[in-house]
Amino acid sequence: MKCIKLIGLFAALLPLGVAAQHHAVKDVIRPLPDGCIQLTNFFENDIRNSEQHWNKGVLPYKGLVDFYRKGRSKFGLGEMWGKAVRSGAMYYRYNHDPELKRILQATMKDALSTVRSNGTIACVPVEKQPDSRGGDLWERKYILLGMTQYYWHVDRDPAVLKAMIDEANSVVDQVGDAPKADITKQGWSVNGIESSSILEPMVRLYEITGNKRYLDFARYVIRKGGCRGADLFKEASDNVLPRKMGKGYPKAYEMLSIFEGLAEYYRVTGDATARQQIVNLFNQVKEREITLIGNGGGDQPYYPRWRGEAWDDTRFQQSNPKIERMMETCVGVTWMKFCTQILRLTGDVTAADYIERYAYNGLIGAMKPKGDGFSYVNLLNGHKVTNSGWGTTVDGLPVTCCNLNGPMGLAYIPYVEVMQADEGPVINLWNAASVTARSAKGREVKFDINTQLPYSDEVTVVLRKLKAETFTMKLRIPSWCGANVSVKVNGREINGVKPGTYLSVSRMWRRGDVISLDFDMRCRLIPSFATDGYPAGSFVALQYGPIVLARDENIDSTYARPVNIVADDKGEVNIRSVKPTLSTTRMEFLVPTSEGDIRMTDYASVNGWDGKQICTWMPVKK
Repeated sequence: MKCIKLIGLFAALLPLGVAAQHHAVKDVIRPLPDGCIQLTNFFENDIRNSEQHWNKGVLPYKGLVDFYRKGRSKFGLGEMWGKAVRSGAMYYRYNHDPELKRILQATMKDALSTVRSNGTIACVPVEKQPDSRGGDLWERKYILLGMTQYYWHVDRDPAVLKAMIDEANSVVDQVGDAPKADITKQGWSVNGIESSSILEPMVRLYEITGNKRYLDFARYVIRKGGCRGADLFKEASDNVLPRKMGKGYPKAYEMLSIFEGLAEYYRVTGDATARQQIVNLFNQVKEREITLIGNGGGDQPYYPRWRGEAWDDTRFQQSNPKIERMMETCVGVTWMKFCTQILRLTGDVTAADYIERYAYNGLIGAMKPKGDGFSYVNLLNGHKVTNSGWGTTVDGLPVTCCNLNGPMGLAYIPYVEVMQADEGPVINLWNAASVTARSAKGREVKFDINTQLPYSDEVTVVLRKLKAETFTMKLRIPSWCGANVSVKVNGREINGVKPGTYLSVSRMWRRGDVISLDFDMRCRLIPSFATDGYPAGSFVALQYGPIVLARDENIDSTYARPVNIVADDKGEVNIRSVKPTLSTTRMEFLVPTSEGDIRMTDYASVNGWDGKQICTWMPVKK
């Protein structure tokens, strides 16, 4: 795929469709322009599988548009079309697939044919807008997000821009200070938290158009606190625990969506308070909510009523045997996107660590084997996946919020893998790829990332086209690396390599230079926290490099039996790679226990769609 050519460094570093004068803050690291990276192996296979069998396959676009034409049978269904277009546009941003473009253009034309007399695309008539508990604002939020993504990356159609402007104007006309509708009283939830997530597309419209009324509306949303009965933004300032935010309804997905909008608001205003609130929430969620597989939200012990979709101190509760539902895919994907905002705005390398954790484990672990959808939740023990959750059936196909959000997560992997700083390229993830980035002077730098990660811990980066120049390559050294991690340039060892940091290599780079990395992958034993009557260490889990391991009932009928894993005094386990028992398994290992070896696979490969179960947190034998 030929990278889109941009003239000069300044143009190269601007997101498409965004005018520079509407940004008060420049990202520390920025996404590459469309089409500038092509993955190979591993995640590329998952992306193609999902695009082929979901976005270009079974996805019923016409049925989703019909919610605007014919109305909806339950709240919130109008979100679905916007989500489908959003992920499709991001896939197109990545690979410029002409068939996908035709599909997206056709469904956009269909949606534009449903525009109502006040310019809205909506599930409800003009006289019922906004429709309070029906979720009209949440739906129009996703319509706007899908359309902005389409406009940026697929087709700069003036009709789409007009539709976005008309949609946003209708919201501003209908919602606000009295006598308009109060945004915190809109939506189906007990505190209306979902409606305030319209903050994100409103700021995007300001970025695109420069129309101050959209920025004023964003300020209104922030002033109202993001939900009824609490001020989420002040709570973030005060470092309130995530599970205590939102007056008893700390709905994880919706809260993260709001703070994605706050990140966009900070980007266009430079508001230092907003920046601190974003960073505070990120730090609280990563410390208290994110599990082994990179997602959060649970149903024990604080919020069983919310069915695993609320913050619940999930990091500490993740081994709790009483858990029945946890880690909604919508939460994981939105967390991944929020981490990307943190990465862009602050350059905090830990955000890339968390993106990687979810990508390798929770995200592809939720995808159906054929790529035609995603599980609603992930479980670590028991029944790993399910279609059970909010959604409906469209043209005979079960469609949920989560199997529409999952592809967006996959589309974010190439978006994040390599990014751009003023000083030069930034490598965040280590999937094999061909990349076109820029030097400090804005010159084209083409390089290949060659690796079999996670099957191997060795990587080479080969610079294959550039004009000799001194600039900086920033290389993320994953936090899971072993003590013997090393980096060499043209065979010479680089000092100062430290796991969990960026290694900045500044030198005169020339065509043919080779960076060699050995990440020294180890398998580590992870003891559980104390939880709900179970002492600390009652359960153990294993992580090999970025990969979480699990026992799979498909290959082991004793998958849930208590074990004593044999580990050394550093907590490292000497596992041995073996040929997988099943053709669908990516990785399989022999793991030593006090009673002989057991077989474990990578968490993502365990197929629970036919009823078989999983054991990730293994009970320790007494």
